[in-house]
Amino acid sequence: MTTYEEIFERNKQWVSDKKVTDKQFFEKLSEGQNPDFLYIGCSDSRVTAEEMMGVQPGEVFVHRNIANMVNNIDFSSISVISYAITYLKVKHIIVCGHYYCGGVKAAMESKDMGVINPWLRNIRDVYRYHKKELNAITDEEERYKRLVELNVEEQCFNVIKKAVVQKHYLKHGYPTVHGWVFDIKSGRLIDLNIDFLKMLADIQEIYNLGIGEDPHQPDR
Repeated sequence: MTTYEEIFERNKQWVSDKKVTDKQFFEKLSEGQNPDFLYIGCSDSRVTAEEMMGVQPGEVFVHRNIANMVNNIDFSSISVISYAITYLKVKHIIVCGHYYCGGVKAAMESKDMGVINPWLRNIRDVYRYHKKELNAITDEEERYKRLVELNVEEQCFNVIKKAVVQKHYLKHGYPTVHGWVFDIKSGRLIDLNIDFLKMLADIQEIYNLGIGEDPHQPDR
């Protein structure tokens, strides 16, 4: 395990390595950020957004919490999404879950998790929405993995429900929303290939917070 002191030594080495390839790296970094991607992922220490995506500092705006949730009353995620769209003009919003997620696992178990209970309840709601499908999966691990995927899809819906997402997409044609799963056992990123336009159209009857345009004909 890495010690506290080793972190600063590794930081010095990281700075040195960056300057070998680009002497102006940190000067350029200090000038501002212009990422195309907003990544909403889990706080799990095994899932590091930039490393598994193969991107450099400044290329992805990151928000992480337990089980990659976009809670409708969580002002942290709401603020991040709004800032990323309004000021950074991100083109893609990614919700990324991962197999063997402790938060999803805890939500599947009937036990009191204390202060975390209200947070996990949102995942339990996802299970309730898809109870018939999940209960039909006899293998517990496969059921667990499927809930991870369904939770990602539900959080994508929660992102699309946001007024700032709908209005910006209808006016500019972006951002689009994507659902991913990180497979810890293989290291692979899995694109769930959610149909963003269909999801947007499906929710408009109830959650239409845009300005009435057809989502299939955005004003670019």
